Amino acid sequence: MRTNGKTGTKVVSALQARSHFGKLLDLVESEQQSLVIEKRGTPKAILLSIRDYVRLAAPEPEVLRILGEESERNGTSGLTPRQIDQVIKATRSEKKQR
Repeated sequence: MRTNGKTGTKVVSALQARSHFGKLLDLVESEQQSLVIEKRGTPKAILLSIRDYVRLAAPEPEVLRILGEESERNGTSGLTPRQIDQVIKATRSEKKQR
């Protein structure tokens, strides 16, 4: 394992990742730091903790609040999932016709 001097990111080869996967999982969790996995010197993947993944994948509460307020203003807050699907289908169909 080496550290990228420019970013401070830890980098491991695919072979090291395969051989020491359990240790790398523990490292990612305990140090709360992601790892770059390279194959033949080319970055191919990132290994990150579930905590970091959720933080990156889930919208921030502020974003959800803003979306909710916008939905209220637009009158779309009461739509059922079926109605939402119908709106999406209609919009996609409209775009295809252009």
